[in-house]
Amino acid sequence: MTETCPVSAAAGASRDGSDVAAAHHLARWLGLAAAPTFAIMALLTAVLGGGPTDMLCSAAHGSLLGGMVPMYLLMSAFHSSAWLKLISNRRRASRR
Repeated sequence: MTETCPVSAAAGASRDGSDVAAAHHLARWLGLAAAPTFAIMALLTAVLGGGPTDMLCSAAHGSLLGGMVPMYLLMSAFHSSAWLKLISNRRRASRR
């Protein structure tokens, strides 16, 4: 009466795995998009100013890590691992 379905990493994935491959490809591109996006947000916030919301985000006045610009720069640095992997893989491929 009931049909059993194998558990898959991607719900509704096709039998040939093309949906899973597409999801991995999309995830890789999203990972590459994060670091430059945060860097641009830091630049725009620094140039245009954070306004009153910047004061809400700075917990300690006078701290180097207070405010939106340092937060965006830190987020960009933390998300740069995708770029480092890409560069490393390309260098390995060019050595072969």
